[in-house]
Amino acid sequence: MESIRTRGLSASGLKWIALILMVLDHIHYFFAYTGRVPEWFSMAGRLAAPLFLFCLVEGFSHTHDRRRYFMKVYAIHLLMSGLLLLMLCGLLPIRPDGFYPMNGMMTSFAILMVVFQGIDWLGEKRWGPGLAAVVLPLAWPVLASMLMGMAPALQMPLSVLGYTFLPMWNSNPDAGIGTILTGILLYGFRKNRRVQAGVFAGFTVLYYFLYPLLVFSQSPEFHWTMMFTTAYEWYGALAALLMLCYNGERGRGPKAFFYAFYPAHVYILYALSWAAYPLLAGG
Repeated sequence: MESIRTRGLSASGLKWIALILMVLDHIHYFFAYTGRVPEWFSMAGRLAAPLFLFCLVEGFSHTHDRRRYFMKVYAIHLLMSGLLLLMLCGLLPIRPDGFYPMNGMMTSFAILMVVFQGIDWLGEKRWGPGLAAVVLPLAWPVLASMLMGMAPALQMPLSVLGYTFLPMWNSNPDAGIGTILTGILLYGFRKNRRVQAGVFAGFTVLYYFLYPLLVFSQSPEFHWTMMFTTAYEWYGALAALLMLCYNGERGRGPKAFFYAFYPAHVYILYALSWAAYPLLAGG
């Protein structure tokens, strides 16, 4: 008889769901200029990042080689952030409307892996490396900004470092502080699935619904329905339901495919949106 543990969704199952939702979101992201892609593609896509973060937490917690796991993610970060930096500097051509891909989940993953390791070191009372691994990645953008203010000549080299070898969580939207805090909460409460899912959902609603509601409500043009049609990042809280379906199994899946698919699909969709731009721009 099938055990209760093997029912539900494995890590591979969650990744496939997240991957499909991510593709829908990115189709909208890259082809929004056409006015022909339904908004619900991105609404459904709000669940993708939390699910990938959840899988990152599980993978990091159970891998037998954290260093190797980190280096794979870090290499993809270097590739994608390096290309983004070249686009920002005008060294690579971009779409005629000035749009370039700001997809940086691997940047947030690389930062979070260092913080996760720091959390574990603190749990082992290794205070020096633990505090360094937790505090420095979080403080690095603030420190870099201060250094740029004191010495403007450092702006270019520090920016290059922030997009490459020493990633900053503010270098792109996917690596924003909301993503970083979500990952830290998921890791901190990983030993109790129900609490983990509840804390995640609560934080998501607080950070992406209540806080924006307070800010946007100050505008005379704001209407509460905009929280469901425009500012819908908080829809990601629904990912908690899928997290609760996780059965604790890794499952079967092509691991190399998941690593390769993220950068590959981003640049394929970008190239397709670029090729179609002369025909579809303006809807």
